[in-house]
Amino acid sequence: MARQHKRMGDLLIEWGAVTNADLERALAHGKAKGMRLGEALINLQLASEAAVYKALAAQHGMEYFDLDKKSVPPNAVNLIPDELMRKHLILPLGMEGNRLKVAIHDPLDLEMLDILRFRLNKEVKTVLAPKSRIKQVIDELFNADSSKTIDKTMDKTLDRLRDSLDKSMDATMDKSVDRSIDKSIDVAGLGEDVGNDPTQAPIIKLVHAMIAEAVRNRASDIHIEPMKDRVRVRYRIDGECVERDRVPLRMRGPLISRIKIMAGIDIAEKRLPQDGRIKMVVDKQNVDFRVSTLPAYHGESCVLRILRPDSVRIGLENLGFEEEDYKAFEKIIRRPNGIFLVTGPTGSGKTTTLYGALNTLNRPDRKIITAEDPVEYNFVGINQCQVRENIGLTFAKILRSMLRQAPNIILVGEIRDMEVAEVAIQAALTGHLVFSTLHTNDAPSAITRLIDMGVKPFLVASSIQAVMAQRLVRVLCPKCKQVDREPDPMWLRLLGVSPKDIEGKTLYKPRGCDHCSGTGFRGRLGIFEMMQMNNEIRELAFDRAPTNKIRKAAIAGGMKTLLGDGRLKVLSGVTTAEEIVKVAQVEGIVT
Repeated sequence: MARQHKRMGDLLIEWGAVTNADLERALAHGKAKGMRLGEALINLQLASEAAVYKALAAQHGMEYFDLDKKSVPPNAVNLIPDELMRKHLILPLGMEGNRLKVAIHDPLDLEMLDILRFRLNKEVKTVLAPKSRIKQVIDELFNADSSKTIDKTMDKTLDRLRDSLDKSMDATMDKSVDRSIDKSIDVAGLGEDVGNDPTQAPIIKLVHAMIAEAVRNRASDIHIEPMKDRVRVRYRIDGECVERDRVPLRMRGPLISRIKIMAGIDIAEKRLPQDGRIKMVVDKQNVDFRVSTLPAYHGESCVLRILRPDSVRIGLENLGFEEEDYKAFEKIIRRPNGIFLVTGPTGSGKTTTLYGALNTLNRPDRKIITAEDPVEYNFVGINQCQVRENIGLTFAKILRSMLRQAPNIILVGEIRDMEVAEVAIQAALTGHLVFSTLHTNDAPSAITRLIDMGVKPFLVASSIQAVMAQRLVRVLCPKCKQVDREPDPMWLRLLGVSPKDIEGKTLYKPRGCDHCSGTGFRGRLGIFEMMQMNNEIRELAFDRAPTNKIRKAAIAGGMKTLLGDGRLKVLSGVTTAEEIVKVAQVEGIVT
């Protein structure tokens, strides 16, 4: 039989901390003010905070911890990112074996514990301490100034919005808000007059607060994912998904509907995937969002891709090229004809690199035309065409029409099939410079991939000028990175770095601070594998040689591999060996 826990009030009466009259008065006060019993007792000063938290600890079978600043070991503060401590009011108290000991104030906040385990990848042992004491110690440790942290302000805003929503919405909110928003908000509206419906303003404010926080935290995507008991909101920052918010399940319908309205998507259609676009001004900066909805098991999942115009105008020199590769890249993109391919998986920065090249070449004496699906960024002076498969406006059709427009430079968003590849090659052979992307793991694989598509080997050999593979790696935060005196030999071995290679070099590792939101990394740079075609590689392509032979010939001809470029960035203190190996390791090859 399950053990029955004593109620907090009974424990406090048993200990003589309060009387029955005090308890009844606190219960009535809590009911009127929407407080828990413990909060009401402290608010009315009927019991000390220590007594309430001791009773709460006893009720939940937890250890009560008499907290002060001396209780926190000096090195323990680095075990949890600052923003998590301030957001959830928790404090690390050191390691006990393999478990991290943490002081918390709310034993019922199970979601916070899940987030903590997820972010830290550690088992957690919790002890209970008074909320005011935790806050006091955090303020003393960090000298917290609310004007310095966006996260703290945003969290309070979101908390107030949730409180407002909890008070104004009942169990039937999903349907009622869908109807009311549909009737009273213009599809193009982005937070104007929200009418007299009291349920609308909180949803609109919540969506805008969420979007603004993501933009300010340098996120590239916002993921809104319905789950069994809640709606999970995650931001992708520097390529890593970070859980940022807890949204009650009953807000799922209004939240998705609001985003659909902003994106011009049909809110009545919940069974099919849909795409839309939002244009907003955040902190006086124009930001575009590409919106995608997808029906899932627990409801529609929604992703907002954040498109910042400035991100593709950072300049080629800031993409992360080593000096030798930068000179080679500049030389290739200024050739009068031929194909230049950029390869890599989704999210590896291919579009940014090609846009950077076009931005460099964009001059009044050159005509540039692009075929994209979709057009993500608009450039003055460049003719950009949007692929529309539903009306037959395909890559191949746009490409054929392009050639009649007498361009100097052509960008094809992606070579997906033989038809597009052949038209692009014909364009290159008739005196045009063609840029495009291909989904392959490395540069040499692009040759065999085109031949496998059905393109004749002699066309591939004669039209391709160069192929560049790339990946994005996280950069160590300049404000908190620290010297790594004992680097992990496993990662160094996988990177191909020997003990002799690091003699006289200083390697660094992440630590975590406010500037990098506790991750130890801020921003990303590219690592590149530039394969320039030479006579030997052209002959191998003509003979349908396998990828490994082409790779050996390219390395012999001076190609620096992804791992090789990554090694230089690790040895120069820009990133870590683990980051490079995670994105650039080629199976069976360490070069």
